[in-house]
Amino acid sequence: MIINHKYQILLTIGLIVSLLIIGQLIKLAIKKFTILKSIDLNRRKIILNLHYLILYILLGVFIAIIWGVDFRDFTVFISSILAVLGVGFIAQWSILSNLTASVILFFNHPVRIGHRIRIIDKDYDWVGTVTDISGFFLFMKTDKGENITIPNSIVLQHGIEILEHLDDDDVG
Repeated sequence: MIINHKYQILLTIGLIVSLLIIGQLIKLAIKKFTILKSIDLNRRKIILNLHYLILYILLGVFIAIIWGVDFRDFTVFISSILAVLGVGFIAQWSILSNLTASVILFFNHPVRIGHRIRIIDKDYDWVGTVTDISGFFLFMKTDKGENITIPNSIVLQHGIEILEHLDDDDVG
């Protein structure tokens, strides 16, 4: 029976090895990026976990294709999964938008832990120091001594003025 599936077994092993190598290369690239941009270790862990999730999903899809899962059955299965996830994410849209905003903040936004910022909003005057940035929230201690939590999606939607930058020497 193994002889009948020799081709699929070899392709599966090759796929797993390839994705492990690609995964390690991406992990090293993310590590170098976080060191270069002085990004917090916790934020790096969040991005690495999202990276692993995407790799595992790709691995599952490619293994299903290699082993000849009927395309019609596969599309019905994927459609069902996406429908359930879609209903769940519509009910909790903020979770998905905050995770997406976290990735954008990680790679493209200049705000870092320790920066003194002003959030430009017509209703609130928030000025303070960023104490942490997690997968869902930006934590800030205001000049008035308040500890506030701002969803990452709000950080992207509102303007942020960076009042003081960290020097490279200050990053530990």
